[in-house]
Amino acid sequence: MPHPLRAAAVAIGVVLAAALAACIPVQPVVPAPPRPDVPGVAFDGRPAREGGNLVMALSNEPDRLDPTTSSSLYTRYVMNAMCEKLYDIDAEGALVPQLATALPTVSPDGLTVTIPVRTGIRFADGTPFDATAVVTTLQRHLTMEGSTRRGELGPVDAVEAPDAGTVVVRYQRPFAPLTASLADRAGMIMSPKAIAELGADFSRSPVCVGPFRFAERVPQTSITVVRDPNYYAADHVHLDSITYRIMTDANIRAANLRSGDVQVADRISPQDVDSLQLENGIGVLQIGSLGYQAVTFNVGNVNGTGEPPEPIDTPIASDVRVRQAFALSVNRTTLVNSVFNNWYEPACSPISPASTFSTPASESCQPYDPARARQLLAETGVETPYRLTMLVSNDADNLRFGQALQASVREGGFEIAIQPVEYSTLLDVQDRGDFELLALGWSGRIDPHGNTANFLTTKASNNYSGYSNPEVDRLVREAAQLTDPAARAETYGRAVQIVQQDLPILYVYRLRNLTAYTTDVAGIDTYADGVVRLGRAGFLAEEGD
Repeated sequence: MPHPLRAAAVAIGVVLAAALAACIPVQPVVPAPPRPDVPGVAFDGRPAREGGNLVMALSNEPDRLDPTTSSSLYTRYVMNAMCEKLYDIDAEGALVPQLATALPTVSPDGLTVTIPVRTGIRFADGTPFDATAVVTTLQRHLTMEGSTRRGELGPVDAVEAPDAGTVVVRYQRPFAPLTASLADRAGMIMSPKAIAELGADFSRSPVCVGPFRFAERVPQTSITVVRDPNYYAADHVHLDSITYRIMTDANIRAANLRSGDVQVADRISPQDVDSLQLENGIGVLQIGSLGYQAVTFNVGNVNGTGEPPEPIDTPIASDVRVRQAFALSVNRTTLVNSVFNNWYEPACSPISPASTFSTPASESCQPYDPARARQLLAETGVETPYRLTMLVSNDADNLRFGQALQASVREGGFEIAIQPVEYSTLLDVQDRGDFELLALGWSGRIDPHGNTANFLTTKASNNYSGYSNPEVDRLVREAAQLTDPAARAETYGRAVQIVQQDLPILYVYRLRNLTAYTTDVAGIDTYADGVVRLGRAGFLAEEGD
């Protein structure tokens, strides 16, 4: 029997799909204009009004508020206000200490990493933060069933706390991406007391070190965090609270910004951003993404992610020529131009061209060649049009993308049925492998390990496609052991070229992170990792405040 919420989500999606059934207009393909990054809005000497509740409209509901098990970008927004990390990135994408006090030191053989951490500070529950607490969190990531952080930490042999201010991570073999991994969820340190009391239910009442602490979650509606008096830098926090309100419809998010009912909104639609930029009282932050949006083919995910892949007896799963024909049918440039008004960029790789690890090999791309696609399908002997069902998130932009992709691949001999699914349900579906074809993305990490290992290596926790290629496993593992950036980039490029032949994932486009705000607030930042940072946000003081 279908889950009632899941069935309702699909039904709502079908209605939306019907409402969007009109053809997507194909615009002349022109180059995108230059768009300088605007990663934040600062106070710039303007006084802040102390107190108040800031409301942020979230385009999708976060999943579990647990750094060990969550997999949603929207969870990272909320957790960023509550859970500081050992490291962070700055507006330029450089790694900087946060709960650590300096960048790590690495032994000459690369097997021992020493991290100095803050002392004399407290978690939101009043218990002390120290190196032992860091060890507790990292051990949880490494051993907890259902952890999606294990692969991000690499081949750890031991984690130790020789004193209150020092963490030592020992490796079986060198692991270069550690610092970058600790600048995301793997580096969010949880209260050992809360872990002991809540166990796997930590997300019910998460406790970390941060400007705010958890207050309330109303499922499918909102999450509220309140100022934490225990925070070590509480004098830099201006707001009393932040309410994250779920608003999946981009038009409603834009309307609430205009009315002032919300002060910040994420994922502004390319359909709305041009007009919002021209309006008084509204500002827009924009920055390129380190992530990607893609189509995932289920080639072996039968028993869920993290489990050994098994054969799937369909042409799209078992015959790479069918997937290659699909790739040849996708006109990325026209898709991006028509669906996203040229605000986004075509993508062919998990490694952003903006990354220092980008190479010509990692940027190579399948051409658009529908005639060759039909030839390949004829060689396989499949009946054409070859019919597929693709799951997409049920928001308007993703439905437009699905419809445009549907039209693009038709010329290559494919017929796609689009099945809209509510976002958090879609995350569960891709974990279980209950799909044939699925359109979702990844917000991206500063190190390519974070965009490849968990998705492309055998039995990895985010390997939604169920892909397994021993040579890709070897290259990704080798790249993580190298310390020379050029050698790492070259190795990732070789792995990407194999993936582009095997096609468990077809990379299609790269977002531009668009965050809008009302101009009565400041202290808001959005960096290339896609996370909207509100820890230092506040309302501007008015005359007489």
